Amino acid sequence: MNQLKSDEYPVFWAQYIETVNGDPLQALKEQVDSFPEFLSNVPAGKSEYAYAEGKWTIKEVVGHVLDTERIMAYRALCFARNDTKALPGFDEEGFVENAHFNDQSLEHYAKEFVLLRKANILLIESFKENELARSGLANERLVSVRALLYMMAGHLNHHRNIIQERYLKG
Repeated sequence: MNQLKSDEYPVFWAQYIETVNGDPLQALKEQVDSFPEFLSNVPAGKSEYAYAEGKWTIKEVVGHVLDTERIMAYRALCFARNDTKALPGFDEEGFVENAHFNDQSLEHYAKEFVLLRKANILLIESFKENELARSGLANERLVSVRALLYMMAGHLNHHRNIIQERYLKG
């Protein structure tokens, strides 16, 4: 896969993208095992913990990661297939508020993540280099398919770090 260029994604995505070292497809594959393992080590009783009032619980953070993965994969599919329609953004707060993520276990979300990620990896592996280089408008910003792969891996890294630093320390 060719190197990602800074003009392939919105500047505010850099905080996510910069967490991905090397090939994003390899990072996505490594997360298939590492993220469920991480979730299995969340102490009992912590999954519905929020570190401050108005913040999401760990389950809600994980649910948000799943929702975002779906949205990024859909965007990648559309742009790779040369669909030129602009795609909307999404209200992550509204998604979490309406999702009932606290009703399921982290084990459930770990299984869901594995299935979703494996399906997305198969899709990504079907893309040719020219399809990975294609771009489209999402949330009124130009983004390439390749950048969406970095975003999927980096967004998970970002939220895993947040869970580790703000929810599980101390």
